[in-house]
Amino acid sequence: MSTNLAQQLREGTTKSHSMAENVSFVKSFLSGVVDKKSYRRLVANLFFIYSAMEEEIEKHKNHKFVKYIYFAELFRKSSLIKDLEYYYGPDWLNIIEPSEATKIYISRIHQISLDQPELLIAHAYTRYIGDLSGGQILKKIAISSMQLSGSLGTSFYDFDQISDEKKFKDIYRKSLNDTPLNNTKIREIISEANIAFNLNMKIFQELDSNVVKVMFMLFLSSIKHLKNKFI
Repeated sequence: MSTNLAQQLREGTTKSHSMAENVSFVKSFLSGVVDKKSYRRLVANLFFIYSAMEEEIEKHKNHKFVKYIYFAELFRKSSLIKDLEYYYGPDWLNIIEPSEATKIYISRIHQISLDQPELLIAHAYTRYIGDLSGGQILKKIAISSMQLSGSLGTSFYDFDQISDEKKFKDIYRKSLNDTPLNNTKIREIISEANIAFNLNMKIFQELDSNVVKVMFMLFLSSIKHLKNKFI
Protein backbone atom coordinates (compact mmCIF):
# COMPACT_ATOMS: atom_id res chain seq x y z
CA MET A 1 0.00 0.00 0.00
CA SER A 2 1.32 3.45 -0.97
CA THR A 3 2.24 5.82 1.87
CA ASN A 4 2.18 8.84 -0.47
CA LEU A 5 5.48 9.79 1.17
CA ALA A 6 6.68 11.84 -1.82
CA GLN A 7 3.71 14.19 -1.68
CA GLN A 8 3.79 14.35 2.12
CA LEU A 9 7.46 15.34 1.99
CA ARG A 10 6.80 18.01 -0.61
CA GLU A 11 3.87 19.50 1.30
CA GLY A 12 5.56 19.13 4.68
CA THR A 13 8.67 21.07 3.60
CA THR A 14 7.03 23.88 1.61
CA LYS A 15 7.84 26.58 4.15
CA SER A 16 11.44 25.41 4.67
CA HIS A 17 11.96 25.18 0.92
CA SER A 18 10.70 28.73 0.44
CA MET A 19 12.94 30.06 3.24
CA ALA A 20 16.02 28.41 1.70
CA GLU A 21 15.22 29.90 -1.72
CA ASN A 22 14.98 33.39 -0.21
CA VAL A 23 18.51 33.44 1.17
CA SER A 24 20.47 36.19 -0.62
CA PHE A 25 23.00 33.78 -2.13
CA VAL A 26 20.27 31.68 -3.75
CA LYS A 27 18.27 34.70 -4.96
CA SER A 28 21.41 36.24 -6.43
CA PHE A 29 22.33 32.97 -8.12
CA LEU A 30 18.89 32.65 -9.69
CA SER A 31 19.09 36.24 -10.91
CA GLY A 32 22.42 35.51 -12.60
CA VAL A 33 24.82 37.07 -10.09
CA VAL A 34 27.32 34.35 -9.21
CA ASP A 35 30.65 35.05 -7.53
CA LYS A 36 33.18 32.43 -8.62
CA LYS A 37 34.93 32.36 -5.24
CA SER A 38 31.63 31.84 -3.42
CA TYR A 39 30.56 29.20 -5.91
CA ARG A 40 33.72 27.16 -5.58
CA ARG A 41 33.34 27.31 -1.79
CA LEU A 42 29.82 25.95 -2.25
CA VAL A 43 31.17 23.13 -4.43
CA ALA A 44 33.72 22.29 -1.73
CA ASN A 45 31.02 22.20 0.95
CA LEU A 46 28.81 20.03 -1.23
CA PHE A 47 31.69 17.59 -1.67
CA PHE A 48 31.85 17.03 2.10
CA ILE A 49 28.06 16.76 2.38
CA TYR A 50 27.61 14.27 -0.45
CA SER A 51 30.63 12.27 0.65
CA ALA A 52 29.06 11.83 4.09
CA MET A 53 25.57 11.16 2.78
CA GLU A 54 26.65 8.67 0.12
CA GLU A 55 28.97 6.89 2.54
CA GLU A 56 26.09 6.34 4.96
CA ILE A 57 23.53 5.43 2.28
CA GLU A 58 25.98 2.91 0.85
CA LYS A 59 26.50 1.50 4.35
CA HIS A 60 22.76 1.01 4.80
CA LYS A 61 21.80 0.07 1.23
CA ASN A 62 20.23 -3.18 2.46
CA HIS A 63 18.36 -1.54 5.35
CA LYS A 64 14.63 -2.32 5.24
CA PHE A 65 13.76 1.35 4.56
CA VAL A 66 16.92 2.93 3.14
CA LYS A 67 17.09 0.37 0.32
CA TYR A 68 14.06 2.05 -1.28
CA ILE A 69 16.05 5.23 -1.98
CA TYR A 70 19.32 3.55 -2.89
CA PHE A 71 20.06 4.69 -6.45
CA ALA A 72 23.81 4.79 -7.05
CA GLU A 73 23.24 6.63 -10.34
CA LEU A 74 22.31 9.70 -8.29
CA PHE A 75 25.61 9.84 -6.40
CA ARG A 76 27.37 13.19 -6.85
CA LYS A 77 30.77 12.71 -5.20
CA SER A 78 32.67 11.81 -8.39
CA SER A 79 31.16 14.70 -10.35
CA LEU A 80 32.01 17.12 -7.55
CA ILE A 81 35.62 15.91 -7.66
CA LYS A 82 35.76 16.92 -11.35
CA ASP A 83 34.50 20.38 -10.46
CA LEU A 84 36.94 20.72 -7.57
CA GLU A 85 39.83 19.83 -9.89
CA TYR A 86 38.64 22.60 -12.20
CA TYR A 87 38.25 25.28 -9.51
CA TYR A 88 41.15 24.39 -7.21
CA GLY A 89 43.58 22.39 -9.35
CA PRO A 90 45.07 18.90 -8.82
CA ASP A 91 45.91 19.58 -5.16
CA TRP A 92 42.25 20.42 -4.33
CA LEU A 93 41.95 17.88 -1.51
CA ASN A 94 44.70 19.61 0.46
CA ILE A 95 43.17 23.05 -0.12
CA ILE A 96 39.49 22.72 0.70
CA GLU A 97 37.93 22.34 4.14
CA PRO A 98 34.31 22.24 5.31
CA SER A 99 32.75 25.45 6.62
CA GLU A 100 31.33 25.58 10.14
CA ALA A 101 27.77 25.06 8.87
CA THR A 102 28.97 22.17 6.72
CA LYS A 103 30.61 20.50 9.73
CA ILE A 104 27.26 20.62 11.55
CA TYR A 105 25.51 19.22 8.47
CA ILE A 106 27.83 16.24 8.03
CA SER A 107 27.80 15.57 11.78
CA ARG A 108 24.01 15.32 11.59
CA ILE A 109 24.22 12.85 8.72
CA HIS A 110 26.65 10.58 10.57
CA GLN A 111 24.61 10.82 13.77
CA ILE A 112 21.29 9.73 12.25
CA SER A 113 23.07 6.96 10.38
CA LEU A 114 24.04 5.49 13.74
CA ASP A 115 20.72 6.01 15.50
CA GLN A 116 17.97 6.14 12.86
CA PRO A 117 19.30 5.31 9.38
CA GLU A 118 15.79 5.63 7.88
CA LEU A 119 16.12 9.40 8.35
CA LEU A 120 18.71 9.34 5.58
CA ILE A 121 15.67 9.21 3.30
CA ALA A 122 14.96 12.83 4.21
CA HIS A 123 18.45 14.01 3.28
CA ALA A 124 18.49 12.03 0.03
CA TYR A 125 15.10 13.47 -0.95
CA THR A 126 16.10 17.05 -0.08
CA ARG A 127 19.33 16.99 -2.08
CA TYR A 128 18.78 14.64 -5.03
CA ILE A 129 15.25 15.68 -6.02
CA GLY A 130 16.40 19.29 -5.96
CA ASP A 131 19.45 18.43 -8.06
CA LEU A 132 17.34 16.66 -10.65
CA SER A 133 14.56 19.25 -10.72
CA GLY A 134 16.55 22.46 -11.10
CA GLY A 135 19.98 21.22 -12.09
CA GLN A 136 19.93 22.12 -15.78
CA ILE A 137 18.59 25.62 -15.12
CA LEU A 138 21.27 26.25 -12.48
CA LYS A 139 23.92 24.85 -14.82
CA LYS A 140 22.97 27.36 -17.54
CA ILE A 141 23.04 30.22 -15.04
CA ALA A 142 26.47 29.15 -13.73
CA ILE A 143 27.95 28.85 -17.23
CA SER A 144 26.56 32.21 -18.31
CA SER A 145 27.33 34.23 -15.20
CA MET A 146 30.83 32.83 -14.63
CA GLN A 147 31.60 32.60 -18.36
CA LEU A 148 32.53 28.94 -18.15
CA SER A 149 33.54 26.85 -21.12
CA GLY A 150 31.25 23.94 -21.92
CA SER A 151 30.67 21.71 -18.91
CA LEU A 152 33.92 22.64 -17.17
CA GLY A 153 33.07 23.45 -13.57
CA THR A 154 29.46 22.23 -13.78
CA SER A 155 29.81 18.43 -13.73
CA PHE A 156 27.74 18.42 -10.54
CA TYR A 157 24.61 19.02 -12.61
CA ASP A 158 25.28 16.19 -15.08
CA PHE A 159 23.60 12.86 -14.38
CA ASP A 160 25.36 10.75 -16.99
CA GLN A 161 23.72 7.50 -15.87
CA ILE A 162 20.18 8.91 -16.10
CA SER A 163 18.90 9.25 -19.67
CA ASP A 164 15.42 10.57 -18.85
CA GLU A 165 15.32 12.73 -15.71
CA LYS A 166 11.52 13.09 -15.68
CA LYS A 167 11.01 9.34 -15.95
CA PHE A 168 13.62 8.74 -13.25
CA LYS A 169 11.93 11.18 -10.86
CA ASP A 170 8.67 9.25 -11.33
CA ILE A 171 10.50 6.02 -10.44
CA TYR A 172 12.07 7.70 -7.42
CA ARG A 173 8.73 9.04 -6.17
CA LYS A 174 7.13 5.61 -6.57
CA SER A 175 9.95 4.04 -4.59
CA LEU A 176 9.45 6.63 -1.84
CA ASN A 177 5.73 5.86 -1.79
CA ASP A 178 6.40 2.11 -1.63
CA THR A 179 8.62 2.42 1.46
CA PRO A 180 6.69 0.50 4.17
CA LEU A 181 6.70 3.21 6.85
CA ASN A 182 4.16 3.78 9.59
CA ASN A 183 2.78 7.25 10.34
CA THR A 184 5.27 7.87 13.15
CA LYS A 185 8.24 7.17 10.88
CA ILE A 186 6.76 9.37 8.16
CA ARG A 187 6.42 12.29 10.57
CA GLU A 188 10.02 11.79 11.71
CA ILE A 189 11.28 11.78 8.11
CA ILE A 190 9.34 14.95 7.25
CA SER A 191 10.75 16.61 10.37
CA GLU A 192 14.26 15.55 9.34
CA ALA A 193 13.70 16.91 5.82
CA ASN A 194 12.91 20.30 7.36
CA ILE A 195 16.15 20.05 9.34
CA ALA A 196 17.98 19.26 6.10
CA PHE A 197 16.55 22.37 4.41
CA ASN A 198 17.60 24.44 7.42
CA LEU A 199 21.12 23.01 7.29
CA ASN A 200 21.34 23.87 3.59
CA MET A 201 20.08 27.38 4.34
CA LYS A 202 22.83 27.91 6.93
CA ILE A 203 25.44 27.05 4.30
CA PHE A 204 23.91 29.51 1.84
CA GLN A 205 23.88 32.20 4.54
CA GLU A 206 27.62 31.72 5.07
CA LEU A 207 28.13 32.59 1.41
CA ASP A 208 26.00 35.73 1.55
CA SER A 209 28.82 38.10 2.53
CA ASN A 210 30.69 37.51 -0.73
CA VAL A 211 27.48 37.96 -2.73
CA VAL A 212 26.79 41.29 -1.03
CA LYS A 213 30.35 42.35 -1.86
CA VAL A 214 29.90 41.43 -5.53
CA MET A 215 26.57 43.24 -5.78
CA PHE A 216 28.13 46.32 -4.17
CA MET A 217 30.98 46.26 -6.70
CA LEU A 218 28.45 45.95 -9.53
CA PHE A 219 26.58 48.91 -8.08
CA LEU A 220 29.76 51.00 -7.95
CA SER A 221 30.60 49.96 -11.49
CA SER A 222 27.17 51.03 -12.76
CA ILE A 223 27.47 54.38 -10.94
CA LYS A 224 30.90 54.93 -12.49
CA HIS A 225 29.50 54.07 -15.92
CA LEU A 226 26.66 56.56 -15.54
CA LYS A 227 29.04 59.22 -14.25
CA ASN A 228 31.33 58.81 -17.25
CA LYS A 229 28.35 58.87 -19.59
CA PHE A 230 27.10 62.24 -18.39
CA ILE A 231 30.47 63.98 -17.91
